[in-house]
Amino acid sequence: MSGKGKNIEIDIEKEPDVEKDNNIEENSDDKQITVSKVAAVNLELERFKSEQLNEAGISLHLTDNQENKLSSLLYDHRGAFESDKEPLGAIIVHEADIILNIERPYPPLLRRPAYPASPKSREALEIHIKELLDLGLIRKVGHNEEVEIATLVIVAWNNGKSRMVGNFRALNTYTVPDRYPIPKIQIALTKISQAVYISTMDALKVFHQNVVTPRARKYLRIIVHCGVYEYLRMPFGIKNAPSHFQRMMNEIFPEELSEGWLIIYIDDIIGCSKTW
Repeated sequence: MSGKGKNIEIDIEKEPDVEKDNNIEENSDDKQITVSKVAAVNLELERFKSEQLNEAGISLHLTDNQENKLSSLLYDHRGAFESDKEPLGAIIVHEADIILNIERPYPPLLRRPAYPASPKSREALEIHIKELLDLGLIRKVGHNEEVEIATLVIVAWNNGKSRMVGNFRALNTYTVPDRYPIPKIQIALTKISQAVYISTMDALKVFHQNVVTPRARKYLRIIVHCGVYEYLRMPFGIKNAPSHFQRMMNEIFPEELSEGWLIIYIDDIIGCSKTW
């Protein structure tokens, strides 16, 4: 039987040797427990395959053996993949920082009032704020904390669905740029064109997995009708977020990148090989 990517052999003798083992019933119970455990593992693996692998986009051109091996590999590392039951993961190679090229007092446009919003938009904002609080991505700023920088947040609507958008243009204007290089697309395409097997993954809520420094939190405050909040993780729309994430990913996979079979473009991860 196959469970969690490992071959599990169950040796059940047809004719137990009474002289070697005087406690046949006890051994039978042990074997029954082993069989039950293996059956439970295989049942869980089949459930995982039916519920999760359909969304993984596994190629229809794989052989049954290849598909089973890949399924077991993904099952073994299922904790690394998105789950509604688990909190969002964090990559803490080093915290993301923001450095400004200006001194106090900060320009007025870095401290904006809450944007006037319709009742519908205010309701949507409150829902989005609660989601971010529940995920641990933001915290509410206390009344006794000085707020020198606060970014305007609005709600954008598309096909009846709302999306919270932070206007970080002013903050980006005064941010010292991080010029860490981003890979060139053409080089990635060349490597992909030479591969027989290609595996692609991307990071869930990419920048939200970046923990930010205490200094950066003070710069990443947002203001809405229901209060002032600060990001504990990197939000979208920040000038240096792509460079910082690229640096972290390169530091996590140095050997794989040097071997040439792994491509990382910010949060897109591509494995390329000529053999299985």
